Amino acid sequence: MNVLEVNNLTKSYKKHIPVLNKFNLSIPAGRIVGLLGPNGCGKSTLIKLISGLLQPDSGEILVDGNEIGEKTKAVISYLPERTYFNSWMKIEELVTYFDEFYADFDKTRALTLLRDLGIDPKAKLKSLSKGTEEKVQLILVMSRNAKLYLLDEPIAGVDPAAREYILSTIVSNYNPEASIRITTHLISDVEQVLDDFFFLSFGGEILMSGNAEEARNESGKSLDMLFREVFRC
Repeated sequence: MNVLEVNNLTKSYKKHIPVLNKFNLSIPAGRIVGLLGPNGCGKSTLIKLISGLLQPDSGEILVDGNEIGEKTKAVISYLPERTYFNSWMKIEELVTYFDEFYADFDKTRALTLLRDLGIDPKAKLKSLSKGTEEKVQLILVMSRNAKLYLLDEPIAGVDPAAREYILSTIVSNYNPEASIRITTHLISDVEQVLDDFFFLSFGGEILMSGNAEEARNESGKSLDMLFREVFRC
């Protein structure tokens, strides 16, 4: 069974111009999938719809066979593009919050990852660099044993060294029976970890999709090069 099914999804904002128009998407279990496209094409909107933060105008979203609601929120682990944590909070307070709020949170895994990076759990978020703060957020999200991980621009705004760690953490710490969906415009950085990809254009049109390795082998080009050709950038 697919972990995620999106059928005929439509969402509009101002002036009733659809950001997503009759959009369809299926993601099976055990796959790391990249939803790749330029800024403003609806990637973040789709993630917010799947996570239940936005309501669609029409269409259907099923996560693990269930419509969006309490059951799906319990099996989705969501990393937003911007942090929603208060800067005055200590890391250990965030770990405790996740442990108490999410039944599938692995506190031992989170503390081990923090220790391996030399991050002090007693440190406050406001004392951390941008890269370290991103790592802390990702550790919390990936320490859940979720069915679907939604990562919105997980490597934007951090240095190359932090990007490498973030990507390795994604690959090595998720439930193999789950799926990961990454949205980003930084194609060259993430394509190494992707199983499948979708090139999303404005209005939710999928211009190209498929197995990442097969696409590279058949074209003799990287996903980044294919992306630049498709979008002529």
